[in-house]
Amino acid sequence: MRKMVDIDFGSSRYDELVNLRYKILLEPLGLKFLDYYRPKEASYLHIACIEQLDDKLLGGLILAPVDNEEIRLMQVVVDEDFQHKGVGHEMVQYALKRAKEVGYTRVVMHAMLSVVGFYEELGFVQEGELFDEGGITFARMVKSI
Repeated sequence: MRKMVDIDFGSSRYDELVNLRYKILLEPLGLKFLDYYRPKEASYLHIACIEQLDDKLLGGLILAPVDNEEIRLMQVVVDEDFQHKGVGHEMVQYALKRAKEVGYTRVVMHAMLSVVGFYEELGFVQEGELFDEGGITFARMVKSI
């Protein structure tokens, strides 16, 4: 049984999530997690998916405020052993619910081309042209909530 939880910035669970983000998202691209980004993350909402039986971290994501109406979904990550098992869908659906609960009306994100279909299944639509960032092509995706 899985559960979604909010993670406190700076907690040991936050550190575990940062390590998972690095392992799954950054390391394969040859990128490093830069510690000077950490202070920015203090104001973000960090969400994790936990396996209740053994308290294992299965995945997580970040919601970063853009303005009073919009929040950005970022760094969605699922442990390799749990990918393609619904964890990502559950986390994003929970994140949409949390974003709405705290007063946002729109969620935006930058999706790598390989995951655009995943976000379209969750009701996101592409907005604008594709763009490159650090040699990676992204689509800006949006969803009203």
